[in-house]
Amino acid sequence: MKINVLGLGYIGLPTAVLFASKGFDVHGVDGNPEIIESLRRKEINIKEKGLHELLIDVFNNQKIKFSTTPVESDVFIIAVPTPTNIDKTANLNYVLNAINSILKYLRKGNLIIIESTVPPGTIETKIIPLLESTKLSVGEDLFISHCPERILPGNLLQEMIKNDRVVGGINEISASMTVELYKCYSEGKIHVTDLTTAEMVKLMENAYRDVNIAFANEVARIAEKINVDIWEAIKIANSHPRVNILQPGPGVGGHCIAVDPYFLIQIAPKEAKVIAAARDTNNNTSNYIVELIKKSIEHIENPLISIFGLTYKAGVADIRESPAIKIVNSLLDQKYRLSIYDPLVNVYDKIQKPTVEEAANESDCLVFITDHAEFKRLDFSKIKERVRTKIIVDTRNVIKENITTDGFMHIRLGALKL
Repeated sequence: MKINVLGLGYIGLPTAVLFASKGFDVHGVDGNPEIIESLRRKEINIKEKGLHELLIDVFNNQKIKFSTTPVESDVFIIAVPTPTNIDKTANLNYVLNAINSILKYLRKGNLIIIESTVPPGTIETKIIPLLESTKLSVGEDLFISHCPERILPGNLLQEMIKNDRVVGGINEISASMTVELYKCYSEGKIHVTDLTTAEMVKLMENAYRDVNIAFANEVARIAEKINVDIWEAIKIANSHPRVNILQPGPGVGGHCIAVDPYFLIQIAPKEAKVIAAARDTNNNTSNYIVELIKKSIEHIENPLISIFGLTYKAGVADIRESPAIKIVNSLLDQKYRLSIYDPLVNVYDKIQKPTVEEAANESDCLVFITDHAEFKRLDFSKIKERVRTKIIVDTRNVIKENITTDGFMHIRLGALKL
C-alpha cells in the first residue's frame, strides 16, 4: 500500500515516518522546497525524542521519499496547518489547496484522510464537493474520513502511538478503512463516529482546556485582590475528586488551544459565549503580565528586563502563538531594554544571550514566562551577584524556594506581594 502525506510539519512528518516504519511506501509532500531538501538530507527542525532516528532509519530503508508534489497512491493523508484569518475565522486555504493538488492523482478505491483541524461541516461542504469534481462518487468510488491528531508536543511519537484516536467517516466503509490503517501503529482505542462529530470532538477538547486555563487565570486575579496564594488554593481544590483546575500563566500558546476554539465561535457566535470569554481572558493575560512587569520596575530609571523563556510550553521548541512573544514585542514597542534567554529557541538575535547568567547581568527584573526545567534549578545565591536590582516576576510559579533570603522581591502571578 502506498501513502501520500501532505504537510510535513509537527503532525505530518511524524505521521509519515510512523507509517513508513510499519512497512508502507510513504511519499511525503510539502510545498516548501527548503523543507523537502532538508528532509532529503535527513535533517529536521522538529525536536522530538526518537523522531530524527526513526526518519533516518526509514529513509535508509527506502520506505519514505519526499517531494513538493503528490504521486498516485492508495491513501492520501492531509496534515497541513489551519491558521486563522485576521477576523479569527478558519483559513482553509492550505487544506483546500492540498485537496486540489491530489485531484488528478485520485482513482477508484482511494482513501482520503483529513488530519488537519477544521470547523464542523468543512469536510461535507468544502472538501467533498472538490473530490466529486473528479466524477468519482464519494462513498462509493472514493472514501473519506476525519482523524484529527490528539498529541502534546514534547512526547510526540509516544502520544501518537499510545493515545486514543477519533475516526469520523462519510460511511461505514470509510471509517473501517481508516481504523484498519491506523491500527498498524496506534495502540490506543479508536473511537468511530461520523464526520461532523469527529470535527466537533477535536475542537471541544481544546476549547475545554482553554476555558479551564481562563478560569485559572481569572481566579488568579481574584486571589491577588484578596491576598490568597492561588497556587496553594488550586492544589487544595484539586484534592476534590471531581475538580481538576489547570494552572494559571501568562496566556495560552501553541497551534491548538490558542486557535481551535475560534472555529467553534465561527460556526455559532451567539451560542459560544463561554468559549469566546475564555479566549478573551487568555489573550489579554499577556497584556496583564506586561503591566505587572512595568509596575514592578516603575521606580527604576532606564531598567533592564531579563526575559526567561520564549516557547509556549516547557521543554518544547515551539513559539507558535506563544504569549512570551507577545510580551516581548509589547515591551520592545514601548522601548524597554531587554535581555532574553531560552535554551531551545533563538528568536531575537541582538538581545538573546547564550546563558542564564549573561541574561541576568545588570538586570533590574528577572521575568520567568516559560517553566523550563533549567529555570527550576537556578541557584539564586549566585544570580544575585549579577543583577542590579533584585526583582523577580514569576508567571508560572517556577521558583519554589524562599529567595527572599537572597534579597529578592518575588512577585508571583496569583500571589502578588508588591
